[in-house]
Amino acid sequence: MTLAAYVRTAAFAVIAAFGVSSAYAGCAEGDWKDCKGQPWVDGDVMETPLGSKWWPHPLWGAGDEAGSTNWYKKPDVVKRALGTVEKGMTLKIGHEYTANMPLFGERKFALRIPCKPTGGPFGGVKLMYNDEYLATEIGQVGTQFDGLGHIGVAIGAQGDLNNMRWYNGFTAEEMGGAYGLKKLGTEKLHPITARGILLDIAAARGVESMEAGEVITMADVNKALEMQGMKNYKFMEGDAIIFRTGWEKYWIKDNAKYNNGCPGIGMEVARWIAEDVKAGVTGGDTWPVDAVCGAGTKCEVPPGCIFCVHAYLQTRHGIVNQENLKLKELADAKVYEFAYLYTPVPMKGATGSTGSPIAMW
Repeated sequence: MTLAAYVRTAAFAVIAAFGVSSAYAGCAEGDWKDCKGQPWVDGDVMETPLGSKWWPHPLWGAGDEAGSTNWYKKPDVVKRALGTVEKGMTLKIGHEYTANMPLFGERKFALRIPCKPTGGPFGGVKLMYNDEYLATEIGQVGTQFDGLGHIGVAIGAQGDLNNMRWYNGFTAEEMGGAYGLKKLGTEKLHPITARGILLDIAAARGVESMEAGEVITMADVNKALEMQGMKNYKFMEGDAIIFRTGWEKYWIKDNAKYNNGCPGIGMEVARWIAEDVKAGVTGGDTWPVDAVCGAGTKCEVPPGCIFCVHAYLQTRHGIVNQENLKLKELADAKVYEFAYLYTPVPMKGATGSTGSPIAMW
Protein backbone atom coordinates (compact mmCIF):
# COMPACT_ATOMS: atom_id res chain seq x y z
CA MET A 1 0.00 0.00 0.00
CA THR A 2 1.35 3.41 -0.91
CA LEU A 3 1.61 6.17 1.70
CA ALA A 4 -1.22 8.14 0.04
CA ALA A 5 -3.46 5.07 -0.03
CA TYR A 6 -2.67 4.28 3.58
CA VAL A 7 -3.54 7.81 4.70
CA ARG A 8 -6.84 7.67 2.80
CA THR A 9 -7.67 4.32 4.42
CA ALA A 10 -6.79 5.63 7.87
CA ALA A 11 -8.85 8.77 7.33
CA PHE A 12 -11.89 6.76 6.25
CA ALA A 13 -11.47 4.50 9.28
CA VAL A 14 -11.53 7.53 11.59
CA ILE A 15 -14.55 9.04 9.88
CA ALA A 16 -16.44 5.73 9.93
CA ALA A 17 -15.68 5.16 13.60
CA PHE A 18 -16.61 8.65 14.84
CA GLY A 19 -18.98 10.03 12.30
CA VAL A 20 -18.12 13.59 11.37
CA SER A 21 -20.30 16.61 12.12
CA SER A 22 -20.38 19.51 9.68
CA ALA A 23 -18.05 21.38 12.06
CA TYR A 24 -15.43 18.64 11.76
CA ALA A 25 -15.98 17.65 8.13
CA GLY A 26 -13.45 20.01 6.58
CA CYS A 27 -10.82 19.17 9.20
CA ALA A 28 -11.31 15.42 8.75
CA GLU A 29 -11.14 15.77 4.98
CA GLY A 30 -7.97 17.85 5.00
CA ASP A 31 -8.96 21.53 5.26
CA TRP A 32 -6.73 22.54 8.14
CA LYS A 33 -8.43 25.90 8.61
CA ASP A 34 -11.44 24.01 9.96
CA CYS A 35 -9.33 22.33 12.67
CA LYS A 36 -9.35 25.23 15.13
CA GLY A 37 -9.79 23.95 18.68
CA GLN A 38 -8.56 20.44 17.91
CA PRO A 39 -6.11 18.83 20.41
CA TRP A 40 -3.06 19.26 18.14
CA VAL A 41 -3.72 22.98 17.55
CA ASP A 42 -1.97 25.68 19.62
CA GLY A 43 -3.06 29.29 19.92
CA ASP A 44 -6.18 31.11 18.76
CA VAL A 45 -5.02 31.90 15.23
CA MET A 46 -4.93 29.30 12.46
CA GLU A 47 -1.72 30.48 10.82
CA THR A 48 -0.76 26.86 10.13
CA PRO A 49 -2.34 23.38 10.38
CA LEU A 50 -0.88 23.28 13.91
CA GLY A 51 -2.38 26.64 14.89
CA SER A 52 0.05 29.45 15.61
CA LYS A 53 3.44 29.34 13.89
CA TRP A 54 6.11 27.45 15.86
CA TRP A 55 9.33 29.18 14.80
CA PRO A 56 11.77 30.31 16.03
CA HIS A 57 12.06 27.53 18.61
CA PRO A 58 11.60 28.95 22.14
CA LEU A 59 14.39 26.84 23.65
CA TRP A 60 16.96 26.44 20.89
CA GLY A 61 16.50 29.61 18.86
CA ALA A 62 16.20 30.58 15.21
CA GLY A 63 18.19 28.49 12.77
CA ASP A 64 18.75 25.57 15.14
CA GLU A 65 18.84 22.17 13.39
CA ALA A 66 19.53 19.82 16.33
CA GLY A 67 16.21 20.12 18.18
CA SER A 68 15.82 18.05 21.33
CA THR A 69 19.26 16.48 20.89
CA ASN A 70 20.61 19.79 22.22
CA TRP A 71 19.79 18.40 25.67
CA TYR A 72 22.70 15.96 25.27
CA LYS A 73 25.21 18.76 25.09
CA LYS A 74 24.31 19.58 28.70
CA PRO A 75 26.55 17.76 31.24
CA ASP A 76 23.82 17.45 33.88
CA VAL A 77 21.50 15.65 31.44
CA VAL A 78 24.25 13.22 30.40
CA LYS A 79 25.34 12.62 34.02
CA ARG A 80 21.73 11.94 35.01
CA ALA A 81 21.59 9.24 32.34
CA LEU A 82 24.88 7.64 33.37
CA GLY A 83 23.79 7.76 37.01
CA THR A 84 21.22 5.03 36.25
CA VAL A 85 23.99 2.52 35.45
CA GLU A 86 24.63 0.38 38.53
CA LYS A 87 24.86 -3.25 37.40
CA GLY A 88 26.86 -2.72 34.22
CA MET A 89 24.27 -4.55 32.10
CA THR A 90 23.55 -3.75 28.45
CA LEU A 91 20.80 -4.79 26.07
CA LYS A 92 20.21 -4.10 22.39
CA ILE A 93 16.63 -2.85 22.07
CA GLY A 94 16.49 -2.70 18.28
CA HIS A 95 15.43 -5.40 15.84
CA GLU A 96 17.71 -7.07 13.31
CA TYR A 97 17.43 -5.64 9.79
CA THR A 98 16.07 -8.30 7.44
CA ALA A 99 14.30 -8.38 4.09
CA ASN A 100 11.18 -9.92 5.68
CA MET A 101 10.67 -7.35 8.45
CA PRO A 102 7.53 -5.18 8.35
CA LEU A 103 8.00 -2.22 6.00
CA PHE A 104 5.74 0.81 5.72
CA GLY A 105 4.10 1.37 2.34
CA GLU A 106 6.31 0.28 -0.57
CA ARG A 107 9.66 0.54 1.22
CA LYS A 108 12.20 -2.23 0.57
CA PHE A 109 15.29 -3.66 2.22
CA ALA A 110 17.75 -5.64 0.09
CA LEU A 111 21.29 -6.57 1.12
CA ARG A 112 23.64 -8.40 -1.25
CA ILE A 113 27.23 -9.65 -1.10
CA PRO A 114 28.45 -8.96 -4.65
CA CYS A 115 30.64 -12.09 -4.99
CA LYS A 116 31.74 -14.94 -2.77
CA PRO A 117 34.07 -13.53 -1.62
CA THR A 118 33.99 -9.99 -2.96
CA GLY A 119 37.73 -9.73 -3.51
CA GLY A 120 41.14 -11.36 -3.14
CA PRO A 121 43.30 -13.25 -2.58
CA PHE A 122 46.06 -10.66 -2.14
CA GLY A 123 49.72 -10.99 -1.21
CA GLY A 124 51.52 -13.73 0.59
CA VAL A 125 48.78 -13.99 3.23
CA LYS A 126 46.19 -14.54 0.48
CA LEU A 127 43.90 -11.96 2.10
CA MET A 128 40.21 -12.13 1.20
CA TYR A 129 37.40 -9.65 1.89
CA ASN A 130 33.63 -9.31 1.69
CA ASP A 131 31.63 -6.15 0.95
CA GLU A 132 27.90 -5.61 0.98
CA TYR A 133 25.54 -3.65 -1.24
CA LEU A 134 22.45 -2.28 0.49
CA ALA A 135 19.40 -0.87 -1.30
CA THR A 136 16.81 0.65 1.03
CA GLU A 137 15.34 3.83 2.50
CA ILE A 138 18.07 3.45 5.08
CA GLY A 139 16.76 5.97 7.61
CA GLN A 140 13.14 4.82 7.50
CA VAL A 141 13.10 1.03 7.81
CA GLY A 142 13.30 -1.39 10.72
CA THR A 143 14.24 0.08 14.09
CA GLN A 144 14.30 3.58 12.69
CA PHE A 145 15.03 7.02 13.99
CA ASP A 146 13.13 10.06 12.74
CA GLY A 147 15.32 13.08 12.20
CA LEU A 148 13.87 16.57 12.02
CA GLY A 149 13.86 16.66 8.23
CA HIS A 150 11.34 13.80 8.14
CA ILE A 151 8.02 15.36 9.21
CA GLY A 152 6.61 18.71 8.08
CA VAL A 153 3.23 20.23 7.23
CA ALA A 154 1.85 22.00 4.16
CA ILE A 155 0.54 25.49 4.89
CA GLY A 156 -0.04 26.89 1.40
CA ALA A 157 -1.27 25.65 -1.94
CA GLN A 158 -0.27 22.20 -3.15
CA GLY A 159 3.23 22.32 -4.59
CA ASP A 160 4.15 25.62 -2.91
CA LEU A 161 7.59 24.74 -1.54
CA ASN A 162 7.90 28.01 0.37
CA ASN A 163 4.85 27.11 2.44
CA MET A 164 5.82 23.58 3.39
CA ARG A 165 7.29 23.97 6.86
CA TRP A 166 9.41 21.71 9.03
CA TYR A 167 11.02 22.09 12.45
CA ASN A 168 12.02 25.67 13.26
CA GLY A 169 10.15 26.94 10.21
CA PHE A 170 12.54 25.61 7.56
CA THR A 171 10.78 25.36 4.20
CA ALA A 172 10.92 22.65 1.56
CA GLU A 173 12.48 25.23 -0.75
CA GLU A 174 15.34 25.80 1.72
CA MET A 175 15.75 22.12 2.48
CA GLY A 176 15.34 20.52 -0.91
CA GLY A 177 18.19 18.77 -2.64
CA ALA A 178 18.47 15.77 -4.95
CA TYR A 179 21.52 14.52 -3.03
CA GLY A 180 20.26 15.02 0.51
CA LEU A 181 18.54 17.69 2.58
CA LYS A 182 20.34 21.02 2.75
CA LYS A 183 18.82 21.65 6.19
CA LEU A 184 17.82 19.33 9.06
CA GLY A 185 19.87 16.34 7.92
CA THR A 186 20.74 13.74 10.56
CA GLU A 187 24.36 14.94 10.59
CA LYS A 188 23.12 18.00 12.53
CA LEU A 189 21.89 15.88 15.47
CA HIS A 190 23.96 15.24 18.60
CA PRO A 191 24.76 11.80 20.10
CA ILE A 192 22.09 10.80 22.60
CA THR A 193 22.90 9.81 26.17
CA ALA A 194 19.54 10.08 27.93
CA ARG A 195 17.92 8.77 31.05
CA GLY A 196 15.43 6.30 29.60
CA ILE A 197 12.11 5.49 31.24
CA LEU A 198 10.14 2.48 30.02
CA LEU A 199 6.37 2.71 30.45
CA ASP A 200 4.91 -0.80 30.08
CA ILE A 201 1.40 0.16 29.05
CA ALA A 202 0.49 -3.37 27.91
CA ALA A 203 1.25 -4.71 31.40
CA ALA A 204 -0.67 -1.85 33.01
CA ARG A 205 -3.71 -2.77 30.90
CA GLY A 206 -3.25 -6.46 31.66
CA VAL A 207 -2.92 -7.48 28.01
CA GLU A 208 -0.23 -9.13 25.94
CA SER A 209 -0.72 -6.42 23.34
CA MET A 210 -2.90 -3.38 22.83
CA GLU A 211 -4.89 -3.20 19.61
CA ALA A 212 -4.51 -0.96 16.57
CA GLY A 213 -6.15 2.44 17.01
CA GLU A 214 -6.13 2.28 20.83
CA VAL A 215 -4.76 5.45 22.41
CA ILE A 216 -2.48 5.59 25.45
CA THR A 217 -3.78 8.12 27.97
CA MET A 218 -2.26 9.83 31.00
CA ALA A 219 -4.32 7.44 33.12
CA ASP A 220 -2.38 4.60 31.45
CA VAL A 221 0.92 6.38 32.10
CA ASN A 222 0.13 6.88 35.78
CA LYS A 223 -1.09 3.29 36.20
CA ALA A 224 2.08 1.94 34.57
CA LEU A 225 4.24 4.07 36.87
CA GLU A 226 2.36 2.83 39.93
CA MET A 227 2.63 -0.83 38.87
CA GLN A 228 6.35 -0.34 38.23
CA GLY A 229 6.91 1.08 41.72
CA MET A 230 7.50 4.56 40.30
CA LYS A 231 4.49 6.50 41.56
CA ASN A 232 5.27 10.24 41.70
CA TYR A 233 8.38 9.65 39.57
CA LYS A 234 10.04 12.95 38.68
CA PHE A 235 10.54 13.20 34.92
CA MET A 236 13.09 15.77 33.81
CA GLU A 237 14.11 17.71 30.72
CA GLY A 238 15.91 15.58 28.15
CA ASP A 239 14.54 12.22 29.37
CA ALA A 240 13.81 9.51 26.78
CA ILE A 241 10.26 8.26 27.29
CA ILE A 242 9.68 4.80 25.84
CA PHE A 243 6.23 3.20 25.45
CA ARG A 244 5.64 -0.55 25.32
CA THR A 245 2.30 -1.57 23.82
CA GLY A 246 3.10 -5.23 23.09
CA TRP A 247 2.83 -4.63 19.33
CA GLU A 248 6.27 -6.16 18.97
CA LYS A 249 4.64 -9.64 19.14
CA TYR A 250 3.55 -9.25 15.49
CA TRP A 251 7.02 -8.31 14.16
CA ILE A 252 7.72 -10.66 11.20
CA LYS A 253 5.18 -13.16 12.60
CA ASP A 254 2.26 -11.15 11.17
CA ASN A 255 3.51 -8.23 9.10
CA ALA A 256 0.08 -7.48 7.62
CA LYS A 257 -1.36 -6.92 11.10
CA TYR A 258 1.74 -5.03 12.24
CA ASN A 259 1.37 -2.56 9.38
CA ASN A 260 -2.44 -2.21 9.54
CA GLY A 261 -2.48 0.58 12.10
CA CYS A 262 -1.11 0.30 15.62
CA PRO A 263 -1.70 1.41 19.21
CA GLY A 264 0.17 4.39 20.58
CA ILE A 265 0.06 7.75 22.30
CA GLY A 266 -2.44 10.51 21.59
CA MET A 267 -2.35 14.26 22.07
CA GLU A 268 -2.96 14.18 25.82
CA VAL A 269 0.28 12.28 26.34
CA ALA A 270 2.07 14.21 23.59
CA ARG A 271 1.39 17.51 25.37
CA TRP A 272 2.68 16.06 28.63
CA ILE A 273 5.87 14.94 26.84
CA ALA A 274 6.50 18.29 25.15
CA GLU A 275 5.17 20.83 27.63
CA ASP A 276 5.53 19.26 31.07
CA VAL A 277 8.56 16.98 30.69
CA LYS A 278 10.30 18.62 27.71
CA ALA A 279 11.57 15.19 26.74
CA GLY A 280 14.57 14.61 24.53
CA VAL A 281 13.38 11.40 22.84
CA THR A 282 10.15 9.48 22.39
CA GLY A 283 10.20 5.84 21.40
CA GLY A 284 8.04 2.76 21.22
CA ASP A 285 7.51 -0.74 19.87
CA THR A 286 5.35 0.47 16.97
CA TRP A 287 6.19 2.18 13.70
CA PRO A 288 5.03 5.74 14.51
CA VAL A 289 4.77 5.67 18.38
CA ASP A 290 1.45 7.54 18.03
CA ALA A 291 -1.80 5.60 17.57
CA VAL A 292 -2.94 4.95 14.01
CA CYS A 293 -6.25 3.44 12.90
CA GLY A 294 -6.18 0.68 10.33
CA ALA A 295 -8.78 -0.79 8.02
CA GLY A 296 -11.35 -2.68 10.10
CA THR A 297 -9.70 -1.80 13.42
CA LYS A 298 -10.96 -0.04 16.54
CA CYS A 299 -10.41 3.70 16.31
CA GLU A 300 -9.87 6.12 19.19
CA VAL A 301 -8.03 8.72 17.11
CA PRO A 302 -10.04 11.96 16.59
CA PRO A 303 -11.12 13.04 13.09
CA GLY A 304 -8.46 14.94 11.19
CA CYS A 305 -5.60 13.54 13.27
CA ILE A 306 -3.59 11.62 10.71
CA PHE A 307 -0.15 11.46 12.38
CA CYS A 308 -0.94 14.68 14.27
CA VAL A 309 1.21 13.53 17.20
CA HIS A 310 4.13 13.11 14.81
CA ALA A 311 3.68 16.67 13.56
CA TYR A 312 3.13 18.13 17.02
CA LEU A 313 6.21 16.53 18.62
CA GLN A 314 8.66 16.64 15.73
CA THR A 315 7.63 19.63 13.62
CA ARG A 316 6.45 21.98 16.36
CA HIS A 317 8.69 20.89 19.24
CA GLY A 318 11.69 19.30 17.51
CA ILE A 319 11.55 16.14 19.64
CA VAL A 320 13.24 13.21 17.90
CA ASN A 321 11.58 9.81 17.76
CA GLN A 322 12.72 6.16 17.67
CA GLU A 323 10.36 3.55 16.24
CA ASN A 324 10.02 -0.24 16.09
CA LEU A 325 11.93 -0.87 19.29
CA LYS A 326 12.31 -4.35 20.80
CA LEU A 327 11.14 -3.91 24.39
CA LYS A 328 9.78 -7.22 25.70
CA GLU A 329 13.12 -8.43 27.04
CA LEU A 330 13.66 -5.14 28.87
CA ALA A 331 10.16 -5.31 30.35
CA ASP A 332 10.55 -8.98 31.35
CA ALA A 333 13.69 -8.00 33.26
CA LYS A 334 11.65 -5.22 34.95
CA VAL A 335 14.19 -2.60 33.89
CA TYR A 336 12.21 0.62 33.83
CA GLU A 337 14.99 3.17 34.27
CA PHE A 338 18.23 3.01 32.31
CA ALA A 339 20.73 4.91 30.20
CA TYR A 340 19.43 5.19 26.65
CA LEU A 341 22.36 5.34 24.22
CA TYR A 342 22.05 6.05 20.53
CA THR A 343 23.96 8.03 17.93
CA PRO A 344 22.14 8.91 14.71
CA VAL A 345 24.30 7.89 11.76
CA PRO A 346 25.64 11.20 10.36
CA MET A 347 24.51 10.63 6.79
CA LYS A 348 24.60 14.17 5.43
CA GLY A 349 21.14 15.24 4.35
CA ALA A 350 19.33 12.10 5.53
CA THR A 351 15.79 12.24 6.95
CA GLY A 352 16.40 9.53 9.54
CA SER A 353 18.81 6.89 10.68
CA THR A 354 19.35 3.20 10.97
CA GLY A 355 21.21 1.96 14.07
CA SER A 356 21.23 -0.06 17.26
CA PRO A 357 19.90 1.72 20.38
CA ILE A 358 21.22 0.38 23.68
CA ALA A 359 19.74 0.22 27.18
CA MET A 360 22.36 0.18 29.96
CA TRP A 361 21.64 -0.22 33.67
